[in-house]
Amino acid sequence: MNTLKNKLLEMKKVTRDPILLTSIILVIISLILFIIWPLFDILKESFISNEGKLTLNYYMDTLSKSENKRILMNTMVLGLFVSTVATSVAFLFAYADAYIKLKFKKLFNIVSILPIISPPFSLAMSFIMLFGQRGIVTHKILGIESANVYGFKGLATVQILTFFPVAYLLLLGILKQIDPSLEEAARNMGASRGQVFRTVILPLVKPGIVNAFLLVFIQSVADFGNAMVIGGNFTTLSAQVYIQSMGNYDLKGGTALASVLLTISILMFVVQKYWLNSKSYVTVTGKPSRQRNLIEDKYIKIPIQIGCMLISLFIIILYGMIPIGSFVKVWGIDYTPTLMHYKYIVELGLKFIRDTTILALIAMPITGVLGMIIAFLITRKKFIGRSMIEFASMLAMAIPGTVIGMGYVLAYNKYPLMLTGTATIIILSFIFRSMPVGIRSGIVSLQQIDPAIEEAAQDLGANTYKVFTSVTIPLIKNAFFSGLVYSFVRSMTALSAVIFLVSARYNLLTVEIMSQVDVGRIGVAAGYSTILIVIVVVVVSAMKFILSKLGVNTKEIAG
Repeated sequence: MNTLKNKLLEMKKVTRDPILLTSIILVIISLILFIIWPLFDILKESFISNEGKLTLNYYMDTLSKSENKRILMNTMVLGLFVSTVATSVAFLFAYADAYIKLKFKKLFNIVSILPIISPPFSLAMSFIMLFGQRGIVTHKILGIESANVYGFKGLATVQILTFFPVAYLLLLGILKQIDPSLEEAARNMGASRGQVFRTVILPLVKPGIVNAFLLVFIQSVADFGNAMVIGGNFTTLSAQVYIQSMGNYDLKGGTALASVLLTISILMFVVQKYWLNSKSYVTVTGKPSRQRNLIEDKYIKIPIQIGCMLISLFIIILYGMIPIGSFVKVWGIDYTPTLMHYKYIVELGLKFIRDTTILALIAMPITGVLGMIIAFLITRKKFIGRSMIEFASMLAMAIPGTVIGMGYVLAYNKYPLMLTGTATIIILSFIFRSMPVGIRSGIVSLQQIDPAIEEAAQDLGANTYKVFTSVTIPLIKNAFFSGLVYSFVRSMTALSAVIFLVSARYNLLTVEIMSQVDVGRIGVAAGYSTILIVIVVVVVSAMKFILSKLGVNTKEIAG
């Protein structure tokens, strides 16, 4: 009864503030329209027959096919394998960064940024250029005529190299939070470095390792670009959803597969968010009491240094192949230097570049502001529906791109929101796919700020809008601008969702790159990819320069 009374009192406070009430209503409506409704439409399409009757036939037909059973098994095996290896590599990098005295740690930062600012299948393309049938290593150096880089081995390798930086950044933050005094106490009691590692460090970081594993698993099963480019006959659910619905024109079967993929992703998301995040990673809540004495023992340092160095250099070489490939006449056949691919892009491809950049720039401020508003509501306000807002807004992070893309096609191909084929539907996809990272940054920043500052402004007569714009945003400006940068980068490199949404009127750079890879124009695809990376780097650098002049700490901004 007391809980109900408290909720009613909280709602009365909300209704007395029209700006706050309007913000809550608009946020709830936007989340229902652009996250919940598309998912509902996918489920409805998979359960409702053409005659309008409830049926399980589409699931039974789809899941009874031996091919789809194999694809489901492929997806799970790939996800488990990639997550295990990528998390292990990520832990090696994070441990080396946090605990060992190395000279080339800046390489780790480059390796962690490259997958973010490049097209989602860049490594797959580079891998083919190096190890494919006409690859430099396989054909040119080793003279192998029948090299086959496609399938499980190629896809798993590319996914590991693409996704381990995500796990590395997560584990690095956790390892750096561990107080060095705990390890020193164990060492003073006679424990060896190996015993300290097993009995102190691993137990503290174990929930973080599982968290990183699940994050990589979600990304692996949702990966579309790499699966399409280098998967070969090893088809995954994410690719099959697109093939079934767009290639085979079986929308009902596609929605059934999409629902299966969505179930896997959401299950992992719920476990990661609500079970693992409730566990403590470290024994202290603040920063470590002092700096850690980094390990300099050669028997530990040298093997780890060599391993990390080789992996880092290999990844940098793979990404370096992209601009190199754009200046070669015909990859694997004629390595004559040429500008013909860029000439082709200038003559026929500028529209893709212009559309992608403009739409990403339009989505960027909307994503940043909406993300901070939702973070503010979740962290600072109490009202009925707050938990729903938090879950729905963060859910977009777990939804595979092919699923949300198909959901948008189904939801906005009819009145009252007839958006198919417009720029609006692409911008909306950009906004709600990128928003969760900004929300998470905003929540973390707000949790570090005493609410009394905002309460003081309210006591002096400021309404919610005034408090948010004049007090909250200046206090969390680093998180706000980090969300802007991430939104732009994510929008420029988006593929899996927007491949369903592009049209003759509005096409995007990543979709065009994939189509060029499909028809074998590797040089043109590499040229487009190089231009995309340059645009991202230039825009992000310009933003950081401007923000630094405005007094924003750009070191805390992503990218």
